Amino acid sequence: MTWATIATWQMAYGGVGKAAEILRKQGAAADALEELIKTVEADPAYTSVGYGGLPNDQGVVECDAAFMDGDTLAQGAVAGIRGVMHAVSVARALSRQHVNSFLVGEGASNFAREQGLSVPSMLTQQAESTWRERKDQVDRGLITPYDGHDTVGALTLSGSGSMAAATSTSGLFMKRPGRIGDSALSGSGYYVDSEVGGAAATGLGEDIMKGCLSYEIVRQMAEGASPQEACDRAVYPFIAKLRRRYGKAGACSLIALDNRGRWGVASNVEFTFCIASSDHAPQVMLANPAPRGSTLFEPVGDGRD
Repeated sequence: MTWATIATWQMAYGGVGKAAEILRKQGAAADALEELIKTVEADPAYTSVGYGGLPNDQGVVECDAAFMDGDTLAQGAVAGIRGVMHAVSVARALSRQHVNSFLVGEGASNFAREQGLSVPSMLTQQAESTWRERKDQVDRGLITPYDGHDTVGALTLSGSGSMAAATSTSGLFMKRPGRIGDSALSGSGYYVDSEVGGAAATGLGEDIMKGCLSYEIVRQMAEGASPQEACDRAVYPFIAKLRRRYGKAGACSLIALDNRGRWGVASNVEFTFCIASSDHAPQVMLANPAPRGSTLFEPVGDGRD
């Protein structure tokens, strides 16, 4: 039976390994996916996701996350949630509810506490030190505030054919309180349909959400495009359009996985991602945009370098 998983950035390597083990043992796509994202959220070394995430301009860590079941199309999402390490688990819990499935701010944080998912503090000493240092540099006009916005987004396919998608991020470093990017928004930051495939995004959310790119990739796969064809056709023309009509385009990277286990990636910046499947051990890959709207790939190691 074919199973597969793909996730954004090298930081997902450990989580991809855990997801692969669950899928290899015929575990559920949703369980494997949640474990993948939680692994990244719990590691304070990754300063754009979960515990140890870099805070907003008031020094508070606010996280966004989403979870989607490709079998039922059920979705759950949180935005601006505080005091929660595993925002993805809150999002998955919300996906089981027919209403109230997207909560923001205090409402999301209260729901997490009801589920026993809150923690005393999300701000590590290292993150606070970095925030104070950069805040001083911003105040003196030495750097711009919005530096760092790498989302962990991932997709899983189980041997039974079920699929799931999820994202988690602490968003732009030193963002305004309450700022929400694409990660929690269905169709922009993520989308999955087990009858077709799924996609997830990372980069500058304000620009990614202008194109609803995750849904567009799934739509193109539904019309017969391979994951790679769908990524290339959705991402690069949109980037060109955005530069022409909006004047600029921020970082924009998309991953895709179809229900046959094939994957695709497109990015307008140098971008690492992780893959694993029933016939491929966990691997970190590097993607770069290539001429004529295509993408170049190369392996960069096993994630332990």
